Amino acid sequence: MLSELRAPEHWTRVDFISDLHLQTGDRSTHDAWTRYMQHTSAHALFVLGDLFEVWVGDDCLDDPDSFEAHCVDILRKTSARLPVYVMQGNRDFLLGPQFAHRSGVALISDPFTLSLTGERVLLTHGDSLCVDDVDYQAFRRRVRAPQWQQDFLSKPLTQRLAIAAGLRSQSEDKKKSHPRWVDVDTPTALQALSTAHATTLVHGHTHQPATHAIGADTTRHVLSDWCMQANPFRAEVLRIQSAPNGLNRQYLRLAPEACH
Repeated sequence: MLSELRAPEHWTRVDFISDLHLQTGDRSTHDAWTRYMQHTSAHALFVLGDLFEVWVGDDCLDDPDSFEAHCVDILRKTSARLPVYVMQGNRDFLLGPQFAHRSGVALISDPFTLSLTGERVLLTHGDSLCVDDVDYQAFRRRVRAPQWQQDFLSKPLTQRLAIAAGLRSQSEDKKKSHPRWVDVDTPTALQALSTAHATTLVHGHTHQPATHAIGADTTRHVLSDWCMQANPFRAEVLRIQSAPNGLNRQYLRLAPEACH
């Protein structure tokens, strides 16, 4: 799994998205994502976690008519014309080698460092930086352990889906009873940037899109989640482009009928 990359010189336009939470119950978001994937003019695309609402194992692709197989087909067609990099999130951390092979994407580690036109950009899903959410961090350590994943993947697909639904229900109940929102911890983010020798951090997970100056010369870009059923709908792309004076950053808000 890639952990660092120096972008080729011809990558003058790079897109970043995250938290699409693709699922069968939200066809409008899926359709907007499909149009974007078909028409984006980026030279490379980075998906920083939670592309899917849930991913319980690559064997869900064994059914060629499944929703997941359909999404992978879209990824394959896009990755045939531009490089697509996918990071595991907290919902789809079980994305594996069969997914990568079938889709043509490259799985990247979390965190990941991208050198773009002389600037080092640190990419992460973001959940590991929310250190004040102690319960979640304990859960994250447990499910990321190789033994837990091996045991989970050994269960039948139907059982894994039921377990995932139960965990999601527990998470929603906790949000209702303890609605405190936990953001990325700034000292932890600054330490991550220092370790990577980077000045720009790009992440998702928190669903609070914004740009923050978090130091004298460091910036944190928070990606939007996608939900076309919301009012107003949410679907943004962070595009970083080369410019004579360095790198320009802009957020592209995608309309349902026009995702270019």
